[in-house]
Amino acid sequence: MIEVQDLTHYYGGRRAIEGLSFKIAENEIVGFLGLNGAGKSTTLKILAGLIVPTAGSVKIDGLDVVTANHEFRGRIGYLPEDPPLYKDMSVSGFVRFCGQLKGMSTADVDSRLPSVLETTQLTLVRDRTISELSHGYRKRVGIAQAIIHNPRLVILDEPISGLDPRQIVEMRKVVRALGRDRTVLISSHILSEISETCDRMLVLAGGVIAAQGTEAEISRLGTERAVRLDLLLSGDNKAIEAALRPFVGAEPVRIVADGAYWKVEVNLGSDTREALVAALVGAGIGVRRLVEDAGELEQVFLGLTREVVS
Repeated sequence: MIEVQDLTHYYGGRRAIEGLSFKIAENEIVGFLGLNGAGKSTTLKILAGLIVPTAGSVKIDGLDVVTANHEFRGRIGYLPEDPPLYKDMSVSGFVRFCGQLKGMSTADVDSRLPSVLETTQLTLVRDRTISELSHGYRKRVGIAQAIIHNPRLVILDEPISGLDPRQIVEMRKVVRALGRDRTVLISSHILSEISETCDRMLVLAGGVIAAQGTEAEISRLGTERAVRLDLLLSGDNKAIEAALRPFVGAEPVRIVADGAYWKVEVNLGSDTREALVAALVGAGIGVRRLVEDAGELEQVFLGLTREVVS
């Protein structure tokens, strides 16, 4: 469906992305994950045909986005972070208007409109004026205009930005519904959202791809990366430090009394949790609790972005 090779873009003298290469199959939901300024929006704008890359190539459905720009536009739907809405129009009126702008006949728009409103959960507000809607509903109207012409590829730039927790859950359902019969690309700086909705993810940092793959594949990178642990242990504090020392090297070990136990914070150079617990138990130390300072995937993400940016 999508083939990207050595994609690079500069804004004047500032590099936004450089050397991006990846492939995306049909009917995949793929997340572009990265901190603000990582190059997510620039990449999606190029894929949507809105800006021309400085170098590299992009093919969508076999069509080059630069040389066949007009031809491939009908195959994609795009939602920018701030949806371009005419707020004085009704929901159905606006979506119908967008369909006609995209070359659909009145009959085709009327035939497709009910299913689009159902997919985006807008049926109950179809006759309301857009200005009266909440931010979450306006995002859905933006998605509705992006899919009214039944594109094979839908690109959503930060679709959950500014949504409250309930709206985020509802947006997940909308995105999953979109992915049943089309390819969907989503950008976000929120790790949990990409993890919840996407089949695969591409981690961008400093304008380059730091990692790509499924959640499980990216999580496995953590075996080679630093892990921060909070432990609650029982036993002699000097014995605890001696047991931990082979795992932390010169890193300081913070041991603080907590009633009858010791609270311990350690930074491991790699994921050696199982061996560490075995060493503690072998030294006669009780392990009451072991908690990572962040989720496993989150730690990998932070490690990836930190390494590339620094």
